[in-house]
Amino acid sequence: MKMSNQLKQIKEIGFVPLIVLEESQDAVPLARALQKGGIPVAEVTFRTNAALACIEKVAEEIPEMLVGAGTVHTAEQAKDAVAAGASFIVTPGFQPEVVRWCVENQIDVIPGTVSPSDVEQALGFGLEVCKFFPAGAYGGAETLKALAGPYAGISFMPTGGVSEGNMLEYLSLPNVAAVGGSFLCPDSLVKAKDWDGISSLCRRLVQKLLGFELAHVGINTLDAAEAKLVAERLGFLFGKEVTEFPGAYFSGNIAEVVKGSYLGTMGHIGINTRDIERAIAYFERLGVELDYTTESRDRQGRLGAIYFKEQIGGFAVHLRQA
Repeated sequence: MKMSNQLKQIKEIGFVPLIVLEESQDAVPLARALQKGGIPVAEVTFRTNAALACIEKVAEEIPEMLVGAGTVHTAEQAKDAVAAGASFIVTPGFQPEVVRWCVENQIDVIPGTVSPSDVEQALGFGLEVCKFFPAGAYGGAETLKALAGPYAGISFMPTGGVSEGNMLEYLSLPNVAAVGGSFLCPDSLVKAKDWDGISSLCRRLVQKLLGFELAHVGINTLDAAEAKLVAERLGFLFGKEVTEFPGAYFSGNIAEVVKGSYLGTMGHIGINTRDIERAIAYFERLGVELDYTTESRDRQGRLGAIYFKEQIGGFAVHLRQA
């Protein structure tokens, strides 16, 4: 089973908030808070009697939200969750009965795994995404690094012991599709019905994941000779080494002086990101257009940089993988 479009979306988002609600009337405000914070996905857990009603309300009122059911132990629970509107199922452990029903009914399922034996079972069902739970108790990121070798085709969603403090350690791994947890919507904020606080927290975590920072300013010139003079002057003033490339001179990491004129009336601005693929998906969710004719890739086909279609203040802007 190839990774579905929905699971690809979850991977692009990078986060799956765990929702535990006692009152179903809180489901929609909480889901909207997550959505406003840039995380349009939620795993509603079967830890309370309100779970099915929560799923149903979110699915009906916010159809663009990816809503799944978590802590699913039986196929009956999975059936009830899907009937209520859940589009994916998450289990704490590997339960073949649940996985089989989901696969047979073409429902995305992310089963809990902690060992090679669990992962082998997932492979037997043709799955490509597994939960890794409880991540902290079973070796965390180091275990996931070890699993990457023999199970290169499997991506994981670590949950349990994941926090703002260690989330980047997980999300930097190529075999981590997303991280899950209640740290994205803490119980204290939920009980206080502080939906703005949850949105603010989510925005901060998304920005922490993407890690946008200024890479350099691009300067257009008349020709290579002028570019050399400009780059050398900047290098002298700020103690930066000048390096020549086919199309430009770099004055350290502060300026790319173009040999002539490139994109941008005034020049361009380079922005580094920790994860360019997730950054692109983030901007696309915001409705920002990127110019795919400008993308550059390395010899392994990995994306290194891409420009936005728009100019800002006369400057072209491009993302660059840090």
